[in-house]
Amino acid sequence: MEKLIIEAGKSEAHYWRDLWRFRELFEVLAWRDISVRYKQTYIGAAWAVIRPLLTILIGAGIFGGLAKMPSDGVPYAILVCAGTLPWYFFSNALSESSASLVGNANLISKIYFPRMILPMSAVVVAFVDFAISMLILVGLMVWYQFPPTWRMLTLPLFTLLAFLSAAGPGLLFTALNVKYRDFRYIIPFVVQFGLYISPVFYSTTAIQEKYGDVGRMIVAINPIVGVIDGYRWAICGTTPLHWQSFVTSILLSLIMLFVGVWYFRRMEKTFADVI
Repeated sequence: MEKLIIEAGKSEAHYWRDLWRFRELFEVLAWRDISVRYKQTYIGAAWAVIRPLLTILIGAGIFGGLAKMPSDGVPYAILVCAGTLPWYFFSNALSESSASLVGNANLISKIYFPRMILPMSAVVVAFVDFAISMLILVGLMVWYQFPPTWRMLTLPLFTLLAFLSAAGPGLLFTALNVKYRDFRYIIPFVVQFGLYISPVFYSTTAIQEKYGDVGRMIVAINPIVGVIDGYRWAICGTTPLHWQSFVTSILLSLIMLFVGVWYFRRMEKTFADVI
């Protein structure tokens, strides 16, 4: 059995190595969160399908049926689905990770381990929900007889980008939620507000047609926009990828990731005292 030796003043130097050494704890925590999420629920994992499905149906009905928004040449339900699935992954990852430290206060105060394991293991729960919800996309493509293209092979890349986009704000909000408990009220508002300022129910090409490249670049300040555009490019096939706004969105996601990791590591020493 491998022994863990904690040396005074060496925790900083060994931190990233300890993340790997505690990988079994990461697996245990992730599996625990997954099992607890659906324990004693009546329909279990079907919630991962019902919630985004209702969002897709409502969004397609209002924006596609009533508002007659452009759909980039694909069924509007598929357009909305291609935006809803990565958004739900992002929002669930943000919500789950931001509450992970407070929800494991007893564990933090008793034993040593890299605290970053907790928010990262919480993201696994969001990824499981996301993987299950992909059944919606399969069903819609069969229903509308919409054949996939080779671009679908790039979805794992855009999923990784969605993880990176959620990891930065997740780590930042997690640390802030420990120090300022008011953030537990702010986070649901951020998630709900983000749904409407993100191009989930409409395409960014519609924004470009009305406001030009400037409008599209302003929208790209939202880090999840690049992920949603990437998903639509991969799934819809007819939606062009605006590389300037895509690169801007991804760069902002990486900057937010750096800020989130930096602030989390800065506050990590105080977690056990204030939690």
